[in-house]
Amino acid sequence: MKEKTTSKTTYQLPIGPIHPALKEPVMFEFEIDGERIVDVDVSLGHVHRAIEWTGMRRNSIQIIYLAERICGICSISHPMAFIRAVENAVDIEVPERAEYLRVIQCELERICSHILWAGVAAHEIGFDTVLFLTWQMREKVLDLTEYLTGNRITKAILTIGGVRRDITKDHHPKIFETLNYLKDNFDKLRHIFLDDKTFQLRSQGCGILRYEDALKLCAVGPTTRASGVKKDVRVDQSYAAYGDLDIKHITPDLLTGQVNGDVYDRIIVRLLEIKQSVELIEKAIDQMPSGDLVSEPKILKILATIKKTNGEGVGRAEAPRGEVIHYVKFNGESEHPYTWKVRAPTYNNILPWIPMLKGEQIADIPIVAASTDPCISCTNRVAVIDGNNNYELNKEELHRLSVEKTRRLMK
Repeated sequence: MKEKTTSKTTYQLPIGPIHPALKEPVMFEFEIDGERIVDVDVSLGHVHRAIEWTGMRRNSIQIIYLAERICGICSISHPMAFIRAVENAVDIEVPERAEYLRVIQCELERICSHILWAGVAAHEIGFDTVLFLTWQMREKVLDLTEYLTGNRITKAILTIGGVRRDITKDHHPKIFETLNYLKDNFDKLRHIFLDDKTFQLRSQGCGILRYEDALKLCAVGPTTRASGVKKDVRVDQSYAAYGDLDIKHITPDLLTGQVNGDVYDRIIVRLLEIKQSVELIEKAIDQMPSGDLVSEPKILKILATIKKTNGEGVGRAEAPRGEVIHYVKFNGESEHPYTWKVRAPTYNNILPWIPMLKGEQIADIPIVAASTDPCISCTNRVAVIDGNNNYELNKEELHRLSVEKTRRLMK
């Protein structure tokens, strides 16, 4: 009797690194059964800009403006983490007023980022009318950012030991006009995203990241909070003036009474954080003390102090996408850092894509991937080229090199 054979029912579906549904280059390799995703693998490495390498050949003031360009949407969060790392290494005290001003700028960035994400999410499911509405709202916030800093994206407002520009009472009318505009339109935005049947059908029960997976895979930002994990650097290890502003973790159960960890919950978290950011800015303006903007106004004096520093520092900040970490080490010989290392939040939110995507339909790939608000350019690591041979480092080799580098830094 002839042995019965079964034919393979799954197929490979590559998406990327260049694809209309992807805003940045990333390679997905899906195994599909009909329209359902059985397995997925993700490959990065298509964009590397050598920013860390460049920064180690610049002084610490110059790096601030380089750090702003790691990510255009997180152009406050990255320099914030970097200057905090330098301030920790050099032991620089930041004036209290400057800490409040930093909070205002960080929360304006969070509002801009979350509204931008809402527009991208609407676009990914083909709801471009909502995209244009969110862009209109975001323009108001960008106008305010330009009014306060002189720029809309790379603000150049932070410096080591403080901030470069003040917010005075003359600025208050414009600030409160924008905040009132956001409050007046918040219910409209919330109604569209949370009550519209199209959004509900495309987001509820889709792209689920369970609480256990969010913890195990070290997800950060709205991605992990939407799964019920209360993780937020602003709350857990308060920096700047956040400790004075009574800030709390935002999780979806605050609105719905339950946590599902799906795309819908990630929408809820971001919308509630927009409202929270408006309230934080109002509190910061109301409670802001008088005082200096910077601990040391002479840049050359700061650089001279850094040049004599032999030590290391870590700076953490809660970017709109989640925790960003900057590490610096100085060797007491140069105003350039001996090493500068950046960990962007998307680095943590790549692996959670796998449990989110498994079991979903092919049509859900764009909205599930976009629901973590990925930034591939600030996540990519270096590709190593040896002569004409391009090779990939495996896990064991990366671990060995990491140990060797750590030992070199500790000498």
